[in-house]
Amino acid sequence: MDGYIIEGHVPATDIRRLLAEHPSITGLAVPGMPVGSPGMEIEGAPTQPYDVIAFTIGGDDKIFASYR
Repeated sequence: MDGYIIEGHVPATDIRRLLAEHPSITGLAVPGMPVGSPGMEIEGAPTQPYDVIAFTIGGDDKIFASYR
């Protein structure tokens, strides 16, 4: 999307932020399939904490957003 890679259940708010800020990264990823992330909501199940990771091809990964 607009030159970025989006992998996993990344919330739309983080994608909008990515497109607005245009950071120098390769993309965003949410490892695994945490309950409560977009598309992984389960009625009655508690949500799992997860991080949205900003990554580069060079391996410079950092947390872009956290959900707790």
